[in-house]
Amino acid sequence: MAASWATLLIGVVAFIIGLSNATTMELNEKGYYFTILLFGLFAAVSVQKAVRDRLEGIPVTNIYYGLSWFCTLAAIILLTIGLWNAELARSEKGFYAMSFTLSLFAAIAVQKNTRDAGLTKDEWGRKTNDE
Repeated sequence: MAASWATLLIGVVAFIIGLSNATTMELNEKGYYFTILLFGLFAAVSVQKAVRDRLEGIPVTNIYYGLSWFCTLAAIILLTIGLWNAELARSEKGFYAMSFTLSLFAAIAVQKNTRDAGLTKDEWGRKTNDE
């Protein structure tokens, strides 16, 4: 669990440090990329929750399920379009793409691990949920 949290922190902090160090980007561009990061993180967690709920037989509406997938894909496409058209070095574009991808994957892992931990025992050893 600590590894997934560390990975999420590394990905998000690296992305933000990259934005703060980008001297050729206007503030509105930085805001665009930051918003896409937040949007993508939320959407990825929503997809993971919706998929897992469906696998466990927990009702999930088709609208929420479809919207979660749409938003995740939209965040990835918006980042791709933004980077494609940005006047950045290829290495900078690759850095943003990789830290974004790392952050999305880590957000899914954190959500999964947090949910799994909540289904067993809490930190004090008390029974929770399914025990």
